[in-house]
Amino acid sequence: MSLLRCVGLEKTYDLGNQTLQVLRKLDLSIDPGEYVAIMGPSGSGKSTLMNILGCLDTPTAGRYELDGEQVAGMNEDQLADIRNRKIGFVFQTFNLLPRQSALANVALPLVYSGVPAAERRKLALDALKAVGLGERADHRPNELSGGERQRVAIARALINRPSIILADEPTGNLDTRTSVEIMKLFGDLYGANNTIILVTHEPDIAEYAHRVVRLRDGVIESDSPGMGKA
Repeated sequence: MSLLRCVGLEKTYDLGNQTLQVLRKLDLSIDPGEYVAIMGPSGSGKSTLMNILGCLDTPTAGRYELDGEQVAGMNEDQLADIRNRKIGFVFQTFNLLPRQSALANVALPLVYSGVPAAERRKLALDALKAVGLGERADHRPNELSGGERQRVAIARALINRPSIILADEPTGNLDTRTSVEIMKLFGDLYGANNTIILVTHEPDIAEYAHRVVRLRDGVIESDSPGMGKA
């Protein structure tokens, strides 16, 4: 069974005297353990698709099923719940709380899940060690490099053992050397049977994926094997 399945997905926005159609009867399936890059020019619909896949938005029409659950039609509370249980987010801007330590940032999803404080600390420290930052647990974001901040964000994304890791331009604010380090970390996560969906406009970053889906004008222009660059 597909981990993620979109059938006839449509998304329109009412702009007053006109309607903007961003996604047009889009079909997409992703299986457990895949590493997929979603690409497309500005205005292609990739950000809108990412928001729907991440349960940050709902489609206007069509079906979206995540891990067997029908997402279309869920209310805000239901969407928040499925995000916390099923999806780990990694963003270009890291989205870390500036006054909290790396450990507290990583543990944050566990707070919403009701995990006791002592267990939160242990799990968060284990997650930081897994991304090579066990020694930096007590540092705040402004005391970390860009690459270290993104590693904290990845640790936070992994903390609830999500079905999908959804990464939106995860190297957009990083230099080339650090970008390579972060993409190697994603490769390690893929090797550990995590499902990764990477949204990017950079061809050299998409080369790390094992499948590349290209969007144009709200439809899938191509869906082909990726290079799986190590």
